Amino acid sequence: MPIHLSVDAHIARVTIDRPEVLNALDQPSEAEIEAIWRRIEADPSVRVVVLTGAGDRAFCTGADMRNVDPDLTGLAYWAAARPAGFGGIALRQTLDIPVIARVNGHAVGGGFEMVLGCDLVVAAEHASFGLTEPRVGRLPLDGGMVLLQRQIAHRHALGMLLTGRRIKASEALGFGLVNEVVAKEELDAAVDRWVEDILACAPLSLRAIKQVVRRTAHLPPGEAQALRVPALVAALASEDSDEGVRAFREKRKPVWQGR
Repeated sequence: MPIHLSVDAHIARVTIDRPEVLNALDQPSEAEIEAIWRRIEADPSVRVVVLTGAGDRAFCTGADMRNVDPDLTGLAYWAAARPAGFGGIALRQTLDIPVIARVNGHAVGGGFEMVLGCDLVVAAEHASFGLTEPRVGRLPLDGGMVLLQRQIAHRHALGMLLTGRRIKASEALGFGLVNEVVAKEELDAAVDRWVEDILACAPLSLRAIKQVVRRTAHLPPGEAQALRVPALVAALASEDSDEGVRAFREKRKPVWQGR
Protein backbone atom coordinates (compact mmCIF):
# COMPACT_ATOMS: atom_id res chain seq x y z
CA MET A 1 0.00 0.00 0.00
CA PRO A 2 1.38 3.46 -0.86
CA ILE A 3 0.17 5.01 2.43
CA HIS A 4 0.94 3.38 5.77
CA LEU A 5 -0.94 3.94 9.02
CA SER A 6 0.17 2.65 12.40
CA VAL A 7 -1.46 3.45 15.72
CA ASP A 8 0.30 2.75 19.01
CA ALA A 9 0.29 4.38 22.45
CA HIS A 10 -2.15 7.09 21.28
CA ILE A 11 0.12 8.05 18.37
CA ALA A 12 -0.99 7.67 14.74
CA ARG A 13 1.85 7.64 12.23
CA VAL A 14 0.93 8.27 8.58
CA THR A 15 3.67 7.65 6.03
CA ILE A 16 3.53 8.33 2.30
CA ASP A 17 5.56 5.44 0.86
CA ARG A 18 6.17 6.28 -2.79
CA PRO A 19 9.89 7.17 -2.73
CA GLU A 20 10.32 6.26 -6.40
CA VAL A 21 8.30 9.41 -7.25
CA LEU A 22 9.54 11.49 -4.29
CA ASN A 23 6.33 10.59 -2.40
CA ALA A 24 4.10 12.36 -4.91
CA LEU A 25 0.43 11.37 -4.74
CA ASP A 26 -1.59 9.98 -7.61
CA GLN A 27 -5.39 9.71 -7.46
CA PRO A 28 -5.51 6.24 -5.82
CA SER A 29 -3.02 7.18 -3.11
CA GLU A 30 -4.81 10.47 -2.44
CA ALA A 31 -8.07 8.55 -2.02
CA GLU A 32 -6.27 6.19 0.35
CA ILE A 33 -4.90 8.96 2.54
CA GLU A 34 -8.35 10.57 2.70
CA ALA A 35 -9.71 7.25 4.02
CA ILE A 36 -6.91 7.17 6.60
CA TRP A 37 -7.82 10.63 7.92
CA ARG A 38 -11.38 9.42 8.38
CA ARG A 39 -10.17 6.35 10.27
CA ILE A 40 -8.12 8.54 12.58
CA GLU A 41 -11.06 10.88 13.19
CA ALA A 42 -13.20 7.88 14.17
CA ASP A 43 -10.59 6.49 16.60
CA PRO A 44 -10.90 8.15 20.03
CA SER A 45 -7.65 6.53 21.21
CA VAL A 46 -5.54 8.72 18.89
CA ARG A 47 -4.22 11.86 20.54
CA VAL A 48 -1.55 13.00 18.09
CA VAL A 49 -0.66 12.34 14.44
CA VAL A 50 2.78 12.33 12.82
CA LEU A 51 2.70 12.76 9.03
CA THR A 52 5.81 12.08 6.95
CA GLY A 53 7.23 10.60 3.77
CA ALA A 54 9.34 7.48 3.31
CA GLY A 55 13.10 7.84 2.89
CA ASP A 56 15.12 11.01 3.39
CA ARG A 57 14.71 12.76 0.03
CA ALA A 58 11.09 13.95 0.12
CA PHE A 59 8.17 14.56 2.43
CA CYS A 60 5.83 14.89 -0.56
CA THR A 61 6.28 16.60 -3.91
CA GLY A 62 2.58 17.07 -4.62
CA ALA A 63 0.67 15.51 -7.49
CA ASP A 64 2.32 12.72 -9.43
CA MET A 65 2.75 14.49 -12.76
CA ARG A 66 3.51 11.20 -14.54
CA ASN A 67 -0.04 10.02 -14.02
CA VAL A 68 -1.92 13.24 -14.69
CA ASP A 69 -4.55 12.87 -17.42
CA PRO A 70 -3.15 14.90 -20.37
CA ASP A 71 -6.69 15.98 -21.21
CA LEU A 72 -7.34 17.30 -17.68
CA THR A 73 -7.36 21.08 -17.96
CA GLY A 74 -6.64 23.47 -15.13
CA LEU A 75 -10.31 24.41 -15.02
CA ALA A 76 -11.35 20.76 -14.85
CA TYR A 77 -8.93 20.13 -11.98
CA TRP A 78 -10.25 23.19 -10.14
CA ALA A 79 -13.83 21.99 -10.59
CA ALA A 80 -13.09 18.59 -9.04
CA ALA A 81 -14.27 18.27 -5.45
CA ARG A 82 -11.39 18.45 -2.97
CA PRO A 83 -12.89 20.27 0.04
CA ALA A 84 -10.17 19.12 2.46
CA GLY A 85 -7.38 20.38 0.23
CA PHE A 86 -4.41 18.45 -1.07
CA GLY A 87 -3.80 15.09 0.57
CA GLY A 88 -7.02 15.48 2.51
CA ILE A 89 -5.24 17.57 5.16
CA ALA A 90 -4.39 21.02 3.75
CA LEU A 91 -7.87 22.48 4.44
CA ARG A 92 -9.28 19.79 6.72
CA GLN A 93 -11.59 21.13 9.44
CA THR A 94 -12.76 17.87 11.06
CA LEU A 95 -9.50 16.54 12.52
CA ASP A 96 -9.38 18.05 16.00
CA ILE A 97 -6.18 16.42 17.26
CA PRO A 98 -2.67 17.84 16.83
CA VAL A 99 -0.91 16.90 13.58
CA ILE A 100 2.88 17.13 13.31
CA ALA A 101 4.55 17.30 9.91
CA ARG A 102 7.85 15.40 10.06
CA VAL A 103 9.50 17.00 7.03
CA ASN A 104 12.29 14.69 5.94
CA GLY A 105 13.06 16.29 2.57
CA HIS A 106 11.35 18.22 -0.22
CA ALA A 107 7.85 19.53 0.57
CA VAL A 108 6.76 21.27 -2.60
CA GLY A 109 3.53 21.88 -4.46
CA GLY A 110 0.77 19.85 -2.86
CA GLY A 111 3.28 18.49 -0.38
CA PHE A 112 3.84 21.98 0.96
CA GLU A 113 0.08 22.47 1.07
CA MET A 114 -0.10 19.40 3.30
CA VAL A 115 2.53 20.94 5.60
CA LEU A 116 0.49 24.14 5.77
CA GLY A 117 -2.49 22.06 6.93
CA CYS A 118 -0.55 20.59 9.85
CA ASP A 119 -0.36 22.17 13.30
CA LEU A 120 3.34 21.74 14.06
CA VAL A 121 6.29 21.32 11.70
CA VAL A 122 9.64 19.72 12.49
CA ALA A 123 12.08 19.70 9.59
CA ALA A 124 15.46 18.23 8.76
CA GLU A 125 18.12 20.74 7.75
CA HIS A 126 18.11 19.56 4.13
CA ALA A 127 14.33 19.96 3.71
CA SER A 128 12.94 22.47 1.25
CA PHE A 129 9.56 24.13 0.82
CA GLY A 130 7.82 25.79 -2.11
CA LEU A 131 4.67 26.28 -4.13
CA THR A 132 6.18 25.58 -7.52
CA GLU A 133 2.96 25.31 -9.54
CA PRO A 134 3.40 28.61 -11.46
CA ARG A 135 6.60 27.21 -12.95
CA VAL A 136 4.59 24.52 -14.75
CA GLY A 137 1.69 26.79 -15.69
CA ARG A 138 -0.60 25.74 -12.84
CA LEU A 139 -1.76 27.19 -9.52
CA PRO A 140 -1.57 26.09 -5.86
CA LEU A 141 -5.32 25.52 -5.81
CA ASP A 142 -5.60 23.04 -2.94
CA GLY A 143 -4.76 25.31 -0.03
CA GLY A 144 -1.49 27.01 -0.92
CA MET A 145 -2.73 30.42 -2.04
CA VAL A 146 -5.15 30.84 0.84
CA LEU A 147 -3.07 29.30 3.65
CA LEU A 148 0.40 30.70 3.06
CA GLN A 149 -0.72 34.33 3.21
CA ARG A 150 -2.41 33.63 6.55
CA GLN A 151 0.58 31.96 8.15
CA ILE A 152 3.52 34.23 7.31
CA ALA A 153 4.20 37.88 6.61
CA HIS A 154 2.69 39.34 3.44
CA ARG A 155 5.99 40.05 1.62
CA HIS A 156 7.38 36.61 2.43
CA ALA A 157 4.18 34.95 1.20
CA LEU A 158 4.14 36.86 -2.07
CA GLY A 159 7.85 36.32 -2.49
CA MET A 160 7.17 32.59 -2.58
CA LEU A 161 3.85 32.66 -4.43
CA LEU A 162 4.95 35.00 -7.23
CA THR A 163 8.21 33.23 -7.98
CA GLY A 164 7.48 29.57 -7.29
CA ARG A 165 10.88 29.41 -5.61
CA ARG A 166 11.88 26.90 -2.97
CA ILE A 167 13.25 27.88 0.39
CA LYS A 168 15.47 25.87 2.71
CA ALA A 169 14.42 24.78 6.18
CA SER A 170 16.47 27.51 7.87
CA GLU A 171 14.66 30.20 5.88
CA ALA A 172 11.31 28.55 6.57
CA LEU A 173 12.15 28.69 10.28
CA GLY A 174 12.85 32.41 9.98
CA PHE A 175 9.51 32.90 8.22
CA GLY A 176 7.68 31.13 11.04
CA LEU A 177 6.64 28.18 8.86
CA VAL A 178 8.57 25.65 10.93
CA ASN A 179 8.72 25.03 14.68
CA GLU A 180 12.13 23.35 14.76
CA VAL A 181 14.95 22.49 12.37
CA VAL A 182 17.41 19.72 13.22
CA ALA A 183 20.08 17.60 11.59
CA LYS A 184 18.73 14.67 9.58
CA GLU A 185 19.87 12.11 12.14
CA GLU A 186 18.11 14.02 14.94
CA LEU A 187 14.73 14.32 13.22
CA ASP A 188 13.00 11.41 14.93
CA ALA A 189 14.22 12.43 18.37
CA ALA A 190 12.96 15.98 17.82
CA VAL A 191 9.55 14.75 16.68
CA ASP A 192 9.37 12.42 19.67
CA ARG A 193 9.98 15.36 22.03
CA TRP A 194 7.03 17.24 20.52
CA VAL A 195 4.88 14.11 20.72
CA GLU A 196 5.82 13.63 24.38
CA ASP A 197 4.89 17.21 25.22
CA ILE A 198 1.54 16.82 23.46
CA LEU A 199 0.75 13.56 25.26
CA ALA A 200 1.51 15.27 28.59
CA CYS A 201 -1.55 17.48 28.00
CA ALA A 202 -5.19 16.52 28.46
CA PRO A 203 -6.38 15.28 25.06
CA LEU A 204 -9.78 16.95 25.34
CA SER A 205 -8.11 20.24 26.20
CA LEU A 206 -6.05 20.02 23.04
CA ARG A 207 -9.10 19.18 20.94
CA ALA A 208 -10.82 22.25 22.37
CA ILE A 209 -7.82 24.49 21.73
CA LYS A 210 -7.50 23.33 18.13
CA GLN A 211 -11.22 23.79 17.47
CA VAL A 212 -11.16 27.30 18.90
CA VAL A 213 -8.05 28.27 16.94
CA ARG A 214 -9.32 26.81 13.66
CA ARG A 215 -12.90 28.06 13.91
CA THR A 216 -12.41 31.54 15.29
CA ALA A 217 -9.36 32.92 13.43
CA HIS A 218 -11.63 35.05 11.23
CA LEU A 219 -13.50 36.59 14.18
CA PRO A 220 -12.69 39.63 16.34
CA PRO A 221 -11.29 38.54 19.74
CA GLY A 222 -14.49 39.33 21.63
CA GLU A 223 -16.65 37.26 19.31
CA ALA A 224 -14.11 34.45 19.25
CA GLN A 225 -14.00 34.36 23.05
CA ALA A 226 -17.78 34.07 23.22
CA LEU A 227 -18.04 31.20 20.73
CA ARG A 228 -18.91 27.90 22.44
CA VAL A 229 -17.44 25.27 20.15
CA PRO A 230 -18.43 21.66 21.00
CA ALA A 231 -14.96 20.50 22.04
CA LEU A 232 -14.62 23.43 24.46
CA VAL A 233 -17.78 22.47 26.32
CA ALA A 234 -16.76 18.79 26.37
CA ALA A 235 -13.32 19.59 27.81
CA LEU A 236 -14.69 21.79 30.59
CA ALA A 237 -17.22 19.13 31.60
CA SER A 238 -14.76 16.22 31.39
CA GLU A 239 -13.39 13.90 34.06
CA ASP A 240 -9.91 14.88 32.87
CA SER A 241 -10.61 18.46 33.91
CA ASP A 242 -11.03 17.27 37.51
CA GLU A 243 -8.11 14.84 37.22
CA GLY A 244 -5.73 17.60 36.21
CA VAL A 245 -6.49 19.71 39.29
CA ARG A 246 -6.41 16.65 41.54
CA ALA A 247 -3.04 15.53 40.20
CA PHE A 248 -1.61 19.02 40.69
CA ARG A 249 -2.69 19.04 44.33
CA GLU A 250 -1.34 15.55 44.89
CA LYS A 251 1.95 16.45 43.19
CA ARG A 252 1.81 13.64 40.63
CA LYS A 253 1.43 13.29 36.89
CA PRO A 254 -2.18 13.23 35.71
CA VAL A 255 -3.59 10.08 34.17
CA TRP A 256 -5.67 11.21 31.19
CA GLN A 257 -8.69 9.14 30.21
CA GLY A 258 -9.85 11.28 27.31
CA ARG A 259 -13.28 11.68 28.82
